[in-house]
Amino acid sequence: MLLSPTIVQPLAAVSIDALTLDHLTSFLEEVPETEILLVGCGEEIAFFPEELRQVLRDRKIIIELMGTGSAARTYNVLLAEDRRIAAALIAIS
Repeated sequence: MLLSPTIVQPLAAVSIDALTLDHLTSFLEEVPETEILLVGCGEEIAFFPEELRQVLRDRKIIIELMGTGSAARTYNVLLAEDRRIAAALIAIS
């Protein structure tokens, strides 16, 4: 699932290894004000592809990787603080 304060979209990637720039591009264009992207990697933190890291760095977006449960909780806390937050959450199987 892709989340922002104004948008909720399905995420086609079923694992962090399957996450590509194509999954994030249109979403991030719809929420250009994002300053932090939380990535819920499933049950455990996983590797995030360098290509994606660089694209997000170029957009001045901070990337935080964590388990999906932690990412959902952190999203809610940062949202309550009126932070410019978005999340890409991989389902826990």
